[in-house]
Amino acid sequence: MPALSFEFFPPKSLSASFRLWDCVNTLAPLAPDFVSVTYGAGGTTRKLTHEAVSTLQASTDLKVAAHLTCVDATREETLAIAGEYAQSGITDIVALRGDAPKGSAGFQAHPNGFASSVDLIGALAETGHFNIRVGAYPEKHPEAADQAADIAFLKRKIDAGATAAITQFFFEAETFFRFRDACVKAGIDAPIIPGILPVENWAGVQKFAAQCGTSIPPVVAQAFENATRDGTTDLLATALATELCDDLLSGGVDHLHFYTLNKPQLTYDVARALGITPKHRLQNVA
Repeated sequence: MPALSFEFFPPKSLSASFRLWDCVNTLAPLAPDFVSVTYGAGGTTRKLTHEAVSTLQASTDLKVAAHLTCVDATREETLAIAGEYAQSGITDIVALRGDAPKGSAGFQAHPNGFASSVDLIGALAETGHFNIRVGAYPEKHPEAADQAADIAFLKRKIDAGATAAITQFFFEAETFFRFRDACVKAGIDAPIIPGILPVENWAGVQKFAAQCGTSIPPVVAQAFENATRDGTTDLLATALATELCDDLLSGGVDHLHFYTLNKPQLTYDVARALGITPKHRLQNVA
């Protein structure tokens, strides 16, 4: 069976906190290799992310990975957060440049901050405290000149100290395999973990795909239009995500990373359809 990992959002309200905890409790029995907690655009959820990561670390036996970005913070502030994570026993970080604040013209490095994710990764690696994962784009980052340049930048991140990469979501296994092969050809030998997004909200996924450069195959778009009309979107989403994961596993993938959007049922159903059985009871360690 493949290793699994799950990405969560930090809660912004009391009700969202309950939803996050429900999500954790639903997916923890699948024994994830790790779970991660994201940052909002422009670093807007920095404090919430820190609180969520610290709470999960202190209250459960799950391995928790914290997202950390370069946006709107000095080097000292960013490394102070990393130091607090290390002191609380968190050894895994997903290091990202981060999205610019909404409404801005694009990413602008803080005058006293990290200029890029490569600089952030290098500084984190120098501490010797962290296992560092980074983001990757199987269909090219929207700001990259082309995929070759994008892969070259990914290699810089790996060379700076990252130990693995997690991809943006995609719809076809061949998209991932072409990207993986290109990474190997470029000299990248770190694991490339495919990111899977079970489609919980088709309208929202279309917007997200447009923002991050993920192409939507016409057959998938038509299938969701039909399923939306027929009220069968959850069944379709489960079937398509399961087929995608099965194709990836058949092609040698040994780790699947799920973007849960704090709505765990589709992810759980896909894992069960793949034959992954619950085997872990969430332990409260507080």
